[in-house]
Parts: sequence; structure tokens; C-alpha cells
Amino acid sequence: MKNIALLIAGGSGTRMHQDIPKQFLTVNEKPVIVYTLEAFEKHPEIDAIAAVCIQGWEQVLWAYAKQFNISKLLHVFPGGQTGQESIRNGVFSLETLYEPDDLVLIHDAIRPMVSAEIISDNIRVARECGNAITVVPCAEAMLMTEDGEISSGSYPRDHLRRTQTPQAFPIETICDLHRRAQQTGITNSVASCTLMIELGEQVFFSVGSEKNIKLTSVEDIDIFKALLAAKRSEWLKG
Repeated sequence: MKNIALLIAGGSGTRMHQDIPKQFLTVNEKPVIVYTLEAFEKHPEIDAIAAVCIQGWEQVLWAYAKQFNISKLLHVFPGGQTGQESIRNGVFSLETLYEPDDLVLIHDAIRPMVSAEIISDNIRVARECGNAITVVPCAEAMLMTEDGEISSGSYPRDHLRRTQTPQAFPIETICDLHRRAQQTGITNSVASCTLMIELGEQVFFSVGSEKNIKLTSVEDIDIFKALLAAKRSEWLKG
């Protein structure tokens, strides 16, 4: 059974206020998406990498893969109008190329700090339980609000988990999920895990990390640079 990483790189990055999509922004002389590609390239359990790419950037992605020796990138598929559509395009395309029980790890291209430990645990849980959603505990106090301005209620944080990626499923399972979503009219679920729950399915947790950040704002880029500097410092000491 194979493990295929599917990077979702279909976003335009409007919150970054940049002309370049955020997954292609350069940080320390390397595009963000290359850091993400390298994490899966180096992992011994990953057999292939596919990407869902924003229109017009496909050749750029192939060029970066060649430049940075990403040999496992085998497929680039077109992005959709929503995240759900992009994921559907990716998994439906993989369905024609791989076996039903091969595992697909769906991952945000803008989570470049994903570790080998996170990838390994995601694969382990998915193989044992049928799916795996990377999560971290919720450390903050959680307040409920109707209007986004005031609150008179809270929710126990022990009952909450913050989701990350990768989120792993057998190809057959995730494709069936998206076909059911098409039949029931669900068109803009925010993630594969929420789509599972909206369709009445149970999800299982694998271990995430606070370092596994998603780059959605300029402030996130600053945090990413700091994490890279800390990683380099540890490497030099070692």
C-alpha cells in the first residue's frame, strides 16, 4: 500500500496582500511550497507527492521541483474555486492512478514546518483507524458569541481540539465522501475533517504541533522565519 501526499496549493493568498500566491512567496531564498515539498520528499514512508495548484502557476511549481530536487512530485492537478473543490479535484485524479486502499495525506501547502513525526503518526493512525486528523490541544479559553463582539458563555477547552494537516484517508474513502457531498449539496466545507463530520462520519486524531503553523498572514511569515532560525541554530549546535 502506498502513501501519497496531496498538497493543496490552490489559494490566491488575498490576506497576505501580495500579488504572488502565498505558497510561492520566497522566505530565506526558498519558496514556501518548497519547504513543504521537502518535508514529504525526505520522509521514507511517502511514496509520491501530488499537488493541486492555482491556475497559471503549474509550470513554476514543476520548475521549483526540478531546482530543489523534489523527485517524488509526480502529479500536478488544477485547483478549484473553493478548498473543497480543490481537494475533490486532487483525490478524484488520484483515484484514477492509485489503488483504493492507498493512503492520501491531504496537506496545506502553506504549512511548511510539518515534521517527520507528524507525518509518521498521521500514517499510523490512518492505517489503524481508517482516517487520521492532525490535531493539537486547545490551550486558550474559548468564548461563544453570536455577533463576534460580545460573549456571555464559554466552552470547556478540554472538549476541543484545533485541527491541522495532514489529514489522511484511503483514496476510496475520501472519494466516496466527496461524491456523497456532491449528492447532498455540500459545496464549501472548510476541511476534510469537517466534511467527514457533516456527513455523519467519525474521525480519529493524530499528533500535531504548535510549530506546524499555517501561513495565512504577514505575522505568520515572521513566526515562520523565527522557527527556521531556531531550527538552523539547533542544527549548528548538533
